[in-house]
Amino acid sequence: MPRFSLPNSASLAALAPVALALTIATAAPAQAPDPARAPVQTLDDGLIAIMKGGQKLGFSGRAAQIAPVVDRAFDLPLMTRLAVGLPWVKATPAERTALQAAFRKLTINEYARNFDDWSGQAFAIDPKVDARGGDRLVKTTLTTPREAPVSIAYRVHQVGADWKISDVYFKNAISQLTTRRADFEAILAKGGPTALVSHINTLADKR
Repeated sequence: MPRFSLPNSASLAALAPVALALTIATAAPAQAPDPARAPVQTLDDGLIAIMKGGQKLGFSGRAAQIAPVVDRAFDLPLMTRLAVGLPWVKATPAERTALQAAFRKLTINEYARNFDDWSGQAFAIDPKVDARGGDRLVKTTLTTPREAPVSIAYRVHQVGADWKISDVYFKNAISQLTTRRADFEAILAKGGPTALVSHINTLADKR
């Protein structure tokens, strides 16, 4: 029968540096999170915060709290231009400013209206970020106890040193910008930017 003997303490001490070196050499380097996930994480954290504030904050309180989060996370000027489409080119500077302000208000108020209470909801960001040309697609899942999870994806792009959200996909498929552009098109055709500003503000003021 083969015999096995344990190494003495001196042998173990001599082998320790070798074992440590092998461990360092073979250990896989830790992978840093993709920076494109940052605006989505910012938005998710902000939404959880206003949900937990709930009725105590009230609508106006939730809107005030989520507003700076929306400004940091979204490229609102780009999203406004894309939602308006070709009529943006002919709009005056004053009309463009009014459209951007209305679009920002709508984005903020929709979050304040739709995320008004917390009952255990949580967001999970997929660590795998997909490339879309120079842009990235960040996928998330919103879970609520005893309800089916909801998939939400965000198209993000780089603005200087930061990443910003430029579109939102409900169930990873339905583009928010495409939906808005379809809604805005008929209004722009009939009444131009002034009519669209009024329409967007009406949507934003819904409770």
